[in-house]
Amino acid sequence: MEHDSLLFSFFLIFTGAALLSTVALFLRQPLLVAYIFVGVILGPFGFGLIAEASLLTDIAEFGIIFLLFLLGLDMQPSKLFITLRKTFLVTLASSCAFFLLGFGSGFVFSFSLTECIVIGFSMVFSSTIIGIKLLPTTVLHQKHMGELMVGILLMQDFIAIFILVFLDSGNIEEMNALQVLMAFPLLLGLAYLATRYLLVALIARFDHFKEYIFLLAIGWCLGLAALASQMGLSAEIGAFVAGVSLATSPIALFIAHSLKPLRDFFLILFFFSLGAQFNIALLSEIFAPALLLAVLALTIKPVVFHSLLRRFSERNVLAWDAGLRLGQISEFSLLIAFVAVQSGAIGEAASLTIQGAAIVTFLISSYIVVMYCPTPIAINPKLRRD
Repeated sequence: MEHDSLLFSFFLIFTGAALLSTVALFLRQPLLVAYIFVGVILGPFGFGLIAEASLLTDIAEFGIIFLLFLLGLDMQPSKLFITLRKTFLVTLASSCAFFLLGFGSGFVFSFSLTECIVIGFSMVFSSTIIGIKLLPTTVLHQKHMGELMVGILLMQDFIAIFILVFLDSGNIEEMNALQVLMAFPLLLGLAYLATRYLLVALIARFDHFKEYIFLLAIGWCLGLAALASQMGLSAEIGAFVAGVSLATSPIALFIAHSLKPLRDFFLILFFFSLGAQFNIALLSEIFAPALLLAVLALTIKPVVFHSLLRRFSERNVLAWDAGLRLGQISEFSLLIAFVAVQSGAIGEAASLTIQGAAIVTFLISSYIVVMYCPTPIAINPKLRRD
């Protein structure tokens, strides 16, 4: 791709994303839906204005690397243990139920065993964007609902990261599990030693040079991502470990704040590339399974979460509120579909089924939450909470 065409591609992507994001905000939709639709419209299966998206796809993977790095930065071990302990059983039981739901749906439509497994995993996760960003700030920081949502979503994130470790090895049925099980603890140990004896000392000595801290954080993130890739793990896992290793550092908050714009830049490209790979010609083939997955997520997930939370002594109103907020497929499911198809674990049809179902649940679930739950952008003034 020539420099001029890359410049023109960036112009189309970010201008188109800005325009569709404006529409999405008026319709009270997550912005990532706008980014995906930009990819569908401009990509090779749409108007073909960006016919060759392979370079952009490679660039977009940095968005996932920085996303997991920032996720790791927010996971302080002591706080994390307390939060996860409260929601462990609910998350584990719901994950098993949703996996079986997705696996069965894939089996009904004659997907391969590996594809059924990946589809099952894609059903496990709920959207952090909808679940957290549509919570009122007071709820998120001060009330039990916030702790409940964060605990469930963080536990799901751990499950997703564990799945990504194995997916990136290429084939779920023939993966080198021993290599993964040996490489991951080794990576953790190297990260711990490097952080304790090198990074902490450098940060303490030069913490007043903010530009240096910014560069050090990027270098550490990408360095561990590259090391993980060389060890047979995924670059995303390396980035997550890099973040966790710095989570207890007093400078972690500054690093997280500094890297968010960079993360958002690459995430726009990531969701664009997902849309650009959406083969519209296969819509008739994936319409039925995608619709079934979406309907099951929107109807069964809220009921399952409500039932489990009621069993653990949560109030009926709170249990329904949490269930509605978690009743969709996650952006992590899109990531799993992306990694699985890139590694050859699943075919294009299975990946598009997951993507289509996720997009439908984003759209409908957003409206449900905005209409029936307290949010900063609730349609009913009585439910509007800042």
